[in-house]
Amino acid sequence: MFNPAALFIGLRYTRAKRRNSFISFISLVSMIGIALGVTVLITVLSVMNGFDKEIRSRVFSLVPAMTISTNTGYLADWQGTRKSLKNYPFIVGSAPFVTGEVLLSYGGASQPSLVTGILPNDEKTVTELADKMVQGQLTDLQPGKFGIVLGVDLAAALGVGMGDKVTLVTQQVSLTPAGVMPRFKRFTVVGIFHAGTGFGFDKGLAFVDLSDAQKVFGLSGNVTGLHLKVQNVYSAPAYAQQLRNELSETAVITTWADQFAEFFHAVQLEKTMMFLMLLLIIAVAAFNLVATLVMVVNEKQADIAILRTFGATPRMIMSIFIIQGGLVGVIGTLIGVVGGVLLAWNVTPLFKGIEYVFNVQLMSSNVYFVNYLPSVIFWTDVVKVAVLALLLSLLATIYPAWRASRTDPVEALRYE
Repeated sequence: MFNPAALFIGLRYTRAKRRNSFISFISLVSMIGIALGVTVLITVLSVMNGFDKEIRSRVFSLVPAMTISTNTGYLADWQGTRKSLKNYPFIVGSAPFVTGEVLLSYGGASQPSLVTGILPNDEKTVTELADKMVQGQLTDLQPGKFGIVLGVDLAAALGVGMGDKVTLVTQQVSLTPAGVMPRFKRFTVVGIFHAGTGFGFDKGLAFVDLSDAQKVFGLSGNVTGLHLKVQNVYSAPAYAQQLRNELSETAVITTWADQFAEFFHAVQLEKTMMFLMLLLIIAVAAFNLVATLVMVVNEKQADIAILRTFGATPRMIMSIFIIQGGLVGVIGTLIGVVGGVLLAWNVTPLFKGIEYVFNVQLMSSNVYFVNYLPSVIFWTDVVKVAVLALLLSLLATIYPAWRASRTDPVEALRYE
């Protein structure tokens, strides 16, 4: 049972006296170490969460969760396939597409690109392309108008703007009296989008109307496949396996994970390794707490012996020193949690302030996907860090407290 006397004595031992001020100083150092470890760990995890969120937002803004195509290279009865997909409750949106690799040229500049033919209204149900438009509207892609929407970096590389006409050269060829000639068509720039740096979407993608793409690539009424939006993007691989088991054998079903899973796994692994390494800071502070309590036990041998002669049990003696060490851990953890949350909330403006004061750019979007330090606090991370810090602090008190409980009153008082 809980003993108030153990609590009173344990709290009393935490107060510094002149003759044990050095021990109290080491206790303070341990408390500061735990607080700093918790603060740094919460802040770093929040920054990692921020990077993870920014990366995922860029990927899922333009990359569909699932894609259905065929091993023949085109999907003939795509309307029927699309209708049959309504029987699956986890599919919340679908859009046909035609895609192909082309060469875009304007003036003397040429750039390779992946051109995708879409139905603008349907595309809104599976990607966020319409929200990424910085000039023009996605609905400006009209059948038969041969308009094209370019990424902002692709438009800059070609040196084109709104209303300019670019030449699209496909890999398909046409037979003419002059021989085999590549198929090409002029398109008018009707929009420019900006999806963000990091994955090359702005420099490698272009979009046209679905019927225009069918004409250019010679697919008649067929499409390359269907893009799908699902309820939970992280369950897309499981959904895909279900569709593979139920659709025709010619169906080819891919997910975002086929292209980006390894990248996200690397980010998660990096977060885990950072968590484990920074947890060592708290562990070091906990080891300092062990040394502090061992010195306290050695100093309080006579006090322990007197308490034992007054009837204190070994369990009560253990409780006294567990309370003393636990108090250091609790205070250090609370300070660290408050400091970590405050720092994580303000790390972005603080980072920008440092760049402004020293007139430097510490982060480039070409390398880190963003040019600022993002931060997102997950309260589950805060609770996890706090619980681990408290557990390490309490574990650090077990050996010194056990050693104190083994004190022999006769031996301790022999030379007093």
